[in-house]
Amino acid sequence: MGTGPLAGLQVVELAGLAPAPFACTVLADLGADVVRVDRAKPGLDVLTFPNDPLTRGRRWIGVDVKAPEGRDLVLRLIDGADVLIEGFRPGVAERMGLGPDTALARNPRLVYGRITGWGQDGPLAPAAGHDINYIAIAGALEPIGQAGHKPTVPLNLLGDFGGGGLMLAMGVLAALVERQSSGRGQVVDASMVDGAALLMTSLHGLRNVGAWNNPRGANLLDGGAPFYDTYETADGKHVAVGAIETRFFAALVKVLDLHDAPDHLNPDNWPALRQLLTDVLRTRTRDEWAALAEGTDACLSPVLTPEEATTHPHNVARHTFVKVGDDVQPAPAPKFSRTAPGVPTPPSEARADTAEVLAELGVRAEEVDRLRSTGVIA
Repeated sequence: MGTGPLAGLQVVELAGLAPAPFACTVLADLGADVVRVDRAKPGLDVLTFPNDPLTRGRRWIGVDVKAPEGRDLVLRLIDGADVLIEGFRPGVAERMGLGPDTALARNPRLVYGRITGWGQDGPLAPAAGHDINYIAIAGALEPIGQAGHKPTVPLNLLGDFGGGGLMLAMGVLAALVERQSSGRGQVVDASMVDGAALLMTSLHGLRNVGAWNNPRGANLLDGGAPFYDTYETADGKHVAVGAIETRFFAALVKVLDLHDAPDHLNPDNWPALRQLLTDVLRTRTRDEWAALAEGTDACLSPVLTPEEATTHPHNVARHTFVKVGDDVQPAPAPKFSRTAPGVPTPPSEARADTAEVLAELGVRAEEVDRLRSTGVIA
């Protein structure tokens, strides 16, 4: 059993890619006992690699759910679970005999979390897609990028992880809270389009009041404002400047030792201010500027690589990263005052926990041997 606010929560994960495993990682990090159900025999998966953070902190079993005996084993696992999470296309879990109607009939308290790109219904529901497609339809991709250039792909953070896996985890937790009063589970339908659209709530608000009507890359928070952008430094690295408010911009002016800086909130002054910041910030290295800005409210930060972020003094002090096995990975978040999560355990070897989990279901050792010999389990 893990430590953290979700200690004791039983989660069954039907193995998939990216958003669903991330949701399960969040739950496992916070103490849930997650059992990952994979195929009995390994298949071709270009995204599988050792010590994958998206498989940490849980046990891993292999079961052939196409075999009646294998499907029965998974249903028995679901009988004692609080949560089931799957990330298949609509209808796939139903065809496997593990859909919500079947699962909830056996376990009415089950929270059945499912995530797709388009959602369980709608014209695009059956179509293939990836993060970039979902955020495009959500209106979250078009505003990102430099003026006069095509939209910039923001990794797969907005669809897969922010609007997807994290939104699914939140939905599951909300359903668990509701279950305390109703005693009943329910289906949580998380769509990456819905989630990415929700992440754009603030921008829609700004558009509604006429504060975000310029083209891409020409607005306050998209790099259009020179005091909210990144700049190259003398060593070819970059700093991030976010000095929006007048008092913070004044602090930036002091750190940069600018003279006669124009009114930064007047868009007419933005071209000249951008050139001034570009020229000044190229006179020192990234780390020299970071040192000068430290302890001030200049809102100037070094743009770090993911590797550099692991050793930044602030992140070290906050334990933002931890060592999981032999690798440094992001630590569980957020932090809790009483029920702090422990350091995540490294991923199990693929399907290595099958016998242990089945023993907990009451399956005897000789039956485990038989199921293994017939290929029903790993």
